[in-house]
Amino acid sequence: MNRAEEVLVEDIIDEPGAEAAGILADDDGAAIRGWLVPAIIGSALLMQMLNITSINNALPAMARALHVEPLRLNVAITMYLLATAVFLPISGWMADRFGAKRIFMISMVAFAVSSALCGLSDNLAQLMAARVLQGCAAAMMSPVARLVLLRTTPKHELVGAMAVYTMPMMLGPLLGPILGGAIVTFVSWRWIFFVNLPLAVVGLALVHAFVPKVEKQVVSPIDWLGIVLTGLGLAGLIFGFENLGRDVIPPMAIAGLFAAGLASLGLYWAHARNNPHAIIDLSIFRIPTFRASVVGGAFFRLTSGASPFLLAMMLQIGFGMSAFAAGMLTFASAVGALLMKTTAPPILRRFGFRGVLMVNGVLCASTYMLYSTFRIDTPPWVMMLVLAVGGFFSSLQFTSLNGMAYADLDQSQMGRGSTTASIAQQFVQSVAIGLAATLLHFIMGWRGETHLTGGAVAPVFAIVGATGLISTLWYVRLPANAGDEMNGRAPAIQA
Repeated sequence: MNRAEEVLVEDIIDEPGAEAAGILADDDGAAIRGWLVPAIIGSALLMQMLNITSINNALPAMARALHVEPLRLNVAITMYLLATAVFLPISGWMADRFGAKRIFMISMVAFAVSSALCGLSDNLAQLMAARVLQGCAAAMMSPVARLVLLRTTPKHELVGAMAVYTMPMMLGPLLGPILGGAIVTFVSWRWIFFVNLPLAVVGLALVHAFVPKVEKQVVSPIDWLGIVLTGLGLAGLIFGFENLGRDVIPPMAIAGLFAAGLASLGLYWAHARNNPHAIIDLSIFRIPTFRASVVGGAFFRLTSGASPFLLAMMLQIGFGMSAFAAGMLTFASAVGALLMKTTAPPILRRFGFRGVLMVNGVLCASTYMLYSTFRIDTPPWVMMLVLAVGGFFSSLQFTSLNGMAYADLDQSQMGRGSTTASIAQQFVQSVAIGLAATLLHFIMGWRGETHLTGGAVAPVFAIVGATGLISTLWYVRLPANAGDEMNGRAPAIQA
């Protein structure tokens, strides 16, 4: 065994509940690493995924209860994503300094408490504050959970481990729209947040009993200046996109947000480029597979990030469906995504990351653009079929992008690589929601409409779908064998 595997088995034996489970041998440790630990970590993140996917379906009902326009409530999503993006840089440092498992469990408790506060909110200001706290907790959950896998799993096993890790989380998109629709239709939107409490209790028990400790790492002094600069930069850009074209604040103020955001990120670049202790390691962007996954994949993530919000607006506001009926339709997308999880590894072994990303990227963009053809009289089975196909191809694209990001990173780069990739993903998701809302405002004005209609949403789907095609410019530059060691197309290099 290598050192990482030795640490894994030693820590498992020391963990509460390990002996009762019979986890005493190397083979058992390998089995735990292969499926049980990824499954438990993924299950613990289920409440986060349920929250993300169910709130989109609940936005119209929440808007009525809080007496605000539905499009105004996209700020509840944006604030969550903003807080997550701003606090992500510190998550890797804290996991290294205090232990990944400990930080993961603390973040689960914080997420549950902030969820309760969201459910108790009586106005938009309270909800926004609670969502900020919830986003801070979420910033510690996903990247820290991923670190446990990255530091305890050999590289050539990572694709399989991540497939197991993401399967429980796929239940979020699968159950979220239906659960959110049912809760809003038959109970109250507040229970979308309260349901996280029992999930947190179960998740904490499983993580405490079975997830191994990961050795604390030697950490450099925390880069407070880098954290402030990246936080200000991301906040400026996200709020700039959030208010673009809304007439909520003056145009000069919006320009000031963009200028301040870009200036802060520019200052961070100057601060970090020769700083070995910078909170975000910019040098890993020189690695082609990481750059293609994070930078190139950002355009695909813009498309996928805007889709749930736009579907909720189209189906419920534009077509007048109930939240439950809309959830039953969007359920098809998650079914397609879950089916893909079982077929992604063999597809990647057969065609490689480059081939899959290029061809499948075009298929993803095409299916998102097909959403623009939905009309109020479109048969439900047609919409479900298109959504299922879209979910299927999108799931393959996410699996490919997430796996390829770590294909050429050393173990010493895994922590910062995970943090950097997570920051980029959260930022793109934040921009996606703001961009979609901005496009809706512009198109409503162009059509002379004062209320949202399905006809205003359709062109936005076409625009954001076409945006995903830009990612191909990065994929085409990759070598044909990019990331082959990770996806099993080539044998691992022997020592």
